[in-house]
Order: sequence, then C-alpha cells, then structure tokens
Amino acid sequence: MEITSFRTPGLGDQTYLLTHDGKGVLVDPQRDIDRFLDVATERDVELRFVLETHLHNDYLSGGEQAAARTGAELVLPAAAAPAYPHTPAFHLEDIKAAGLTVRPIHTPGHTPEHTSYLVLIDGEPVAVFSGGSLLVGSAGRPDLLGAARARTLGKLQYGSVHRLAGLPRSVGLYPTHGEGSFCTATSAGEYTSTIGDEVDTNPLLTIGGAEQFADELLAAPMPIPAFYQYMGPANTLGVPPMPEVSIPELSYADLEKLPEDTQVVDIRPAAAIAAGYLSGSTGVELADDFGSWVGWLLPYQAPIVLVAEPGQEVAEAVTQLARIGIDTVRGVVRNLDQAPTSRFELIDVPTFRRRMADRATQVLDVRMPSERETVRLDGASEQFVADLALEGILTSLDPDRPVLIVCGSGRRAVIAATLLGRAGFQPAVLVGAGVAEVIAAQDAKTERATA
Repeated sequence: MEITSFRTPGLGDQTYLLTHDGKGVLVDPQRDIDRFLDVATERDVELRFVLETHLHNDYLSGGEQAAARTGAELVLPAAAAPAYPHTPAFHLEDIKAAGLTVRPIHTPGHTPEHTSYLVLIDGEPVAVFSGGSLLVGSAGRPDLLGAARARTLGKLQYGSVHRLAGLPRSVGLYPTHGEGSFCTATSAGEYTSTIGDEVDTNPLLTIGGAEQFADELLAAPMPIPAFYQYMGPANTLGVPPMPEVSIPELSYADLEKLPEDTQVVDIRPAAAIAAGYLSGSTGVELADDFGSWVGWLLPYQAPIVLVAEPGQEVAEAVTQLARIGIDTVRGVVRNLDQAPTSRFELIDVPTFRRRMADRATQVLDVRMPSERETVRLDGASEQFVADLALEGILTSLDPDRPVLIVCGSGRRAVIAATLLGRAGFQPAVLVGAGVAEVIAAQDAKTERATA
C-alpha cells in the first residue's frame, strides 16, 4: 500500500491517492483533478473509489468529475444527499474491492453528515481519512454552518474525535484540513500523523466532556472567508468541469468594454503594485493564498481582469480562483502606461517606528482578531483586512492624515493599502516584517536606553 498526498497550501488542504495492487482510492479531490488523475495514470493505477468525507465549505469538489472520467465509484456520506449519482456511505457498512475494504465511520461535528473512512488491507486497519474531524493537533471547526448550530456540532465533534482515537494506535491519520486551513478550530499541525501520536499529543483529546470541548472549539473562532457560503451549496448540486486556465491578453482600453461590475485584481509583486497600480483596483500579490483572498474580498462571481507583469504566468491565478468556483476571469492587462494609477510607499521597521512617533500619523493593524489577542501594537486602530472590503474603512481614520499599515508580514497590509487608496487615503506599508518585529525593535531600544 502507498498513500500519496497532494497539498494545496493556500487552502491548507490535502487530497490523497491510496494505491494497492494496482487499485486506487482518491480522497477529497479538489476541482483541478488532472494533477491527481495524471499520477494515477503514470503509475498504471485503476481508480476504484472516489471518497468524499463531507460537503466541503472551502473549495469546490472534483469528486463527481473524477468518477465520471475514470469510471470509479463515487462515495459520499449517506446524509449528504447530493443531487448527482453516488454511493451513499452508511456508518460501519463496508465497501469492498479485491483485497481492500473501505469502512465508513460517521463522525459529525465539522458538518452533520461528515464521515471518515477507515481503510483495511486484507482485513487489517492501516489508514483513516478523517477529513475535518480529528486533525493533527486539532479538530475541524464546528461553526461554519452558523452560530445557531455551532454548539451542537461542537459537542458532536467531541464524540467523533474520540471515536477515531479509539482506533488502533498504528493506524495512519490522514486529515483533509491542516495547517493554514480556515476549517480548523485551533492551530492545526502540519499534515499527517498516527492515531497513537494524536492520543499522546493532541490537547483536544484531554478535554473531559462534550460541553467543555465545545467551549474550547468556540472560544476564539477565526473569521469565516466570505466565499465559504457558496461552496457547500455548489458541492451539493454538482460542480462543472474545470475551465480552461488560458485567458486573453487585454489592453487598458479594453476595460471600457467590460461590464461595470468588473473587478480589477493586480497580481504583481508588492513593489510593482506600490509603484503604480490601476486606480480602484485591488492588489493581491500572486502567492499560494491568492484565490482565498480574492474570494474573500471581492463580490463573488463578479467579472475579473488581472493585472500582471510582462511574462508573468497567470495560469496559477486562474486555477486558484476556479478551485473556489470563480470562473469569471475575462483576461489580463500587462501594460498600464496609458492608465490612471495610484501609488503607496513601502517602508522598513526603523522608518515605521520613526513615523509612529509623529502625532499626525495614524497606524492601522489589519491582522485577524486572534492575532491581535496574542500581541497588540499600542495606539493602533484595528480592523481585519477583509472587513475593510466588506464593511468599509474605519470612520475613526482620517483620510487627510498619513496612515501606516501593518500586519504580520506585509502581505495583507499591501492589500489594505489598495483598499484605503480607493477611499482617498495616502498609506505607507510595512513590508518584510510585522507587529512582532515593530514591538521587538521598541523593546530593544528600551533596553539600550536603560542599560
């Protein structure tokens, strides 16, 4: 038996391909299925099952399309009841192939229908695909379906993670959600583990009761990305095949021919965005989490035009957007010579600290609430970057005064700068560092002054 994992860092998720004696089991595939099916073909593996642990909240599934392309049997939790052909997985009702058994284990909590899959080879349990139930050092969050159901699902999650913890210690644990996912309730470990390791080290398994467990999961929930609300319904009704990732080249003049609600997204490096971005556009430098930020910040399914550097690859940007159901990229502009542009300044820690001392200067911290609880920057206004787009700029900020923007590393601060620029502010962004480095520099200065 061999298990190959396909990590999608920007979403904090993993897809798995289990192979045994030429047969394959694909677990929780994302929409861009070619990367999974190509590996199966290269290894001459016949895909026997496609398993879905739940109706995903953070991406569009490729399960239906993978099964249709390969002839594999598509298996979903019985209670999911999607609107397309599938085999319903009932609790502890084995699904068998030659030498390989898939045993569904109902593990509600992350979602009501959530089902984990224990794989047995020749009758011996070897691996469990736990989706959003028991994770490495954590568990799947129970609040994605709304506050009214969160406590009930949190208590159900208590029973589910302990059900999985009762499996043999040698069983490999292969969760879908992990480090970097907004589907985890607490800080998740990296990728995979074993049941034994989780029993020994997962702090959530030491909590003594369902009520206390729910309290812990709901104590400090992370924000929920805006696009999540569209994923579950789409995965219930069916997901169309992955679109083409090649897009046409456009000129600035072509933008006038597009619908009024077209959103322009600048994917260039931060320095290029700061030096001159199309006025009114949103700057989201292309990286692993590009798609998530665009899906969070912009109206869902609005037409999109990308701004890229000459020669910059755009297929990755289109792919990330398609994973969350945004198939509306109309093209890419690479020349802004004739376009009205805006600018902002990129600064380092010493410059940031020096300007903080100016009473006329405002400071805006755009980190998540949970980050601010860990360490705060005295005197800073606080608003999570996504809320700048969804709720508007803080009324306490004065557009006639300079504003310094800070986050954890500079990435979100660059996004915020383009949002503030749209509202008439003149921001400067701390890049290559964040709040922790600013505070460390302040502490170092204080130590030197008292030495």
